[in-house]
Amino acid sequence: MRVRYTEGRMQRFDAAAWPASLKVVSTGATVILLGATYALSRAVPRGTRVPFAETFGTLFVAVPAVILLVALLFVVRGYQLDRSGLYVERLLWRTRVGLDGLTRAWHDPSAMRRSLRLFGNGGLFAVTGVFQNKSLGRYRAFVTNPKLAVVLRFGKRTVVVSPAYPHALLGQLQLVVPAAVIGPPDGA
Repeated sequence: MRVRYTEGRMQRFDAAAWPASLKVVSTGATVILLGATYALSRAVPRGTRVPFAETFGTLFVAVPAVILLVALLFVVRGYQLDRSGLYVERLLWRTRVGLDGLTRAWHDPSAMRRSLRLFGNGGLFAVTGVFQNKSLGRYRAFVTNPKLAVVLRFGKRTVVVSPAYPHALLGQLQLVVPAAVIGPPDGA
């Protein structure tokens, strides 16, 4: 694929294609959550004289569906980059990652290995949230395919994204933030 780097305008980068593991987890979890919603709806007592039983049961039935909907809203669709920042495209909005203080960026297929999820989603439509591992420390992830991870290192924070073409994003980052080093740190 040939990519033309341009200065001064917003560049869009597709999110990496879902690997088989993300497809399996997303499909399996969707089936389980929809099945749980159905099973719970059948178990809610109707017409009982127990105060709030039906109301509480109905609210309880909604929990799996709400989990599914929230995860779907946080799906990573792509990335946009310009001088004002990197924007992670979600289903209905964008999340801004400011580029002030970006010191280094590199492609690392093993960046997310042996990560502990501290907060977020570990595989229902995306891998997003706050994670930690030995090599990166604490970091924020907006990833669909960890094998295509691009690590953005700032002074005190680290962000991981996964564009379909990591080197295209890195090339554009070099134009947008010329002071940043493009390439892995020594010993990585």
